[in-house]
Amino acid sequence: MIGAVILGAGESRRMGTQKLLLEIKGRPMLEWVIDSFKKVVDEIVVVLGHRPELLIPLLRRLDVKWTVNVNYLDGMVTSVKEGLKMLKDFDAVFVALGDQPLVEVDFLKKAIEVWKNGAKVVCPVVKGKKGHPVLFDRSLFDEILGLGKDQFLRDVIHRHKEDLRTLESGEWAITDIDTPEGLEAFKWKF
Repeated sequence: MIGAVILGAGESRRMGTQKLLLEIKGRPMLEWVIDSFKKVVDEIVVVLGHRPELLIPLLRRLDVKWTVNVNYLDGMVTSVKEGLKMLKDFDAVFVALGDQPLVEVDFLKKAIEVWKNGAKVVCPVVKGKKGHPVLFDRSLFDEILGLGKDQFLRDVIHRHKEDLRTLESGEWAITDIDTPEGLEAFKWKF
């Protein structure tokens, strides 16, 4: 079984409001992300942190599981670990960003195929720059769950670079939306 941990714990400080609820073509940003993953994974867990009550009604409507990371201020890896705990019996798990609304379903399907062929980590890449979502094999879950406060997912990826496969993807893989200006620019491209 394949799962997805979607990170949505941040404060959206640069946006000035809960950015995952901002609408793009009439739907909240987070809904776009969830819809892409619903087409290819068996289970989704959205990790909440700052003001979770704002996002819970949307997640209930979409029938998606969530967990709250009370330590979200300690960094993104704490949210990854919180979500992964709920999916630790899965065979592989995507780690995705909640503010990346253009995740391509074709990429997700290709990543799963590459993983089935032996990769332990599958990552999108654009002009040499790695992006999200990243697919991790179950054999790496304990290592991820054991990461300390000053460690990052990229540390796990670097330690297993011989088992890393990258897939060329579109700009969407390195695009997240952090500011009102960024949202407006994005809407013109969408």
